[in-house]
Amino acid sequence: MKNTLKYSLAMRKNPVHPEEPEKAYASLQLNGVLDINALAAHMSNHNSIYSKGTIVGIITDMCHCIKEAITEGNAIELGELGRFTPSITSEGTLPGVDDEGNPKTAMEMFTEANIKDVNVNYELGAGLDFKREDFEFEFTTTRKAQAAAKKAQKKGESSADWGDE
Repeated sequence: MKNTLKYSLAMRKNPVHPEEPEKAYASLQLNGVLDINALAAHMSNHNSIYSKGTIVGIITDMCHCIKEAITEGNAIELGELGRFTPSITSEGTLPGVDDEGNPKTAMEMFTEANIKDVNVNYELGAGLDFKREDFEFEFTTTRKAQAAAKKAQKKGESSADWGDE
């Protein structure tokens, strides 16, 4: 049996080609968010020998260990869950001159100050290889329209105004 994902529509411009007209795009409507406790309870209820508390502890400890391993310059391969790989972003440098006016290459002009951020890239593992054919899709109104309709219904009104969609 396929799971059903709900979506609404939104008009958006293409950020790469802002001169093009807006197009209608699908936007996934989430049912909610599972925090670590809810996920652990869900896992525990799948005939696990581990309690919710044990699972929360394992996940929490795993996060600390992943962070430690990444700060040591390691990528983390977690089988079907996926791979976490550290990366950095930096500002590029051009050739220039030093304080005495001597020419310097772009490589010589680069300093540690040009490194702006540390990121962690995540790559899905085989256990999380979602495919379109795994799902059915159901159109629904946007959350904004749903809230406006609910508000109007509570006031006994027969229509709602939710502004431009």
